[in-house]
Amino acid sequence: MPYGYYEFIRFSALIGFAILAFQAHQSGREIEMLICASLALLFQPFFKVALGRELWNIVDIVVGVGLILSIFIRGGEKKA
Repeated sequence: MPYGYYEFIRFSALIGFAILAFQAHQSGREIEMLICASLALLFQPFFKVALGRELWNIVDIVVGVGLILSIFIRGGEKKA
């Protein structure tokens, strides 16, 4: 993929995690807010974090699985 694609993904992740951190803070979920804020800083496109391709692949998978699990956990809380 072109480099601009990855820049767009990083910028989108920054905005998305910042919004999630803000919402978590407003709901009083401080641990979730810290995790989302840390992820926003990790994925931000301005100052690159050099982890290496293999480690970035692991981080991407762990974050993706965590986001999918959080959807199911949040869905279960709203139904209860």
